[in-house]
Amino acid sequence: MNKEISTPIRTKEILAKYGFTFKKSLGQNFLIDSNVLTKIVDQAELTPESGAIEIGPGIGALTEQLAKRSKKVVAFEIDQRLLPILEDTLSPYPHVTVRHSDVLEANVHQVIADEFEEGQDLMVVANLPYYVTTPILMKLLEEKLPVRGIVVMIQKEVAERIAAKPGSKEYGSLSLAVQYHAVAKTALTVPKTVFVPRPNVDSAVLHLELRQKPPVDLLSEAYFFEVIRSSFGQRRKTLLNNLQNNLFSKDQKPMIEEVLAETGIDGRRRGETLSMEEFASLSNAFYKRKEIEDIS
Repeated sequence: MNKEISTPIRTKEILAKYGFTFKKSLGQNFLIDSNVLTKIVDQAELTPESGAIEIGPGIGALTEQLAKRSKKVVAFEIDQRLLPILEDTLSPYPHVTVRHSDVLEANVHQVIADEFEEGQDLMVVANLPYYVTTPILMKLLEEKLPVRGIVVMIQKEVAERIAAKPGSKEYGSLSLAVQYHAVAKTALTVPKTVFVPRPNVDSAVLHLELRQKPPVDLLSEAYFFEVIRSSFGQRRKTLLNNLQNNLFSKDQKPMIEEVLAETGIDGRRRGETLSMEEFASLSNAFYKRKEIEDIS
């Protein structure tokens, strides 16, 4: 019987066998705790008929656990040096496919069409490199992939920002961008001690359940996010100041005040206190004016 990839001893053996050295530029940190891996995979609620998409399989520790619980696993690996290692460690799992590809460059829709059955239950499950967490998550969400959800291990602080609620100091444009597409919750915290090499910060597992439809009705999705970004321009400034400085101009202050009054939102508030619904009504009101008067 094969020893699990994720044990510290087996990980050491594999790295030594291939003379593998970690590349800092790729943010490589491998998990060496099978209990944590089990908890991550539990979050995905896979069935024997499910498909799993992984990003950055490393030497295959998480991939192995996904393979044990699903019908098919497709993993994107950017580091060519890991391909022969994965071929070796995952040889007992013929239903795993490793693609040598940067997921940010990949046509993930096409990969899903090629690799999985139509209508198959799909989950993205990954231990993401810290330095590309946000671009990868936003790509997966904005491309509206046919997946049920996303379970990712990321930097704890980023997970808290994504799952934050209005009124908290973590809440900001990233929280709103992700929560527009998915229901977000932090599932568990993972100490830095269960990785090699050990990162400087703790991690957390984020569970994103994709929404079937957006939680708010918008006249323009792009403009909605523009209003949000402008409202968080300088966190200490009021909503009125931020909108005036980042989206409009000083001479448009009367118009901004009119729209704030119309939507019942106090311009002295800060962006972090506004709910998604309030941002939606604000952006829709500005957008209507924009269409009539071309305000910005």
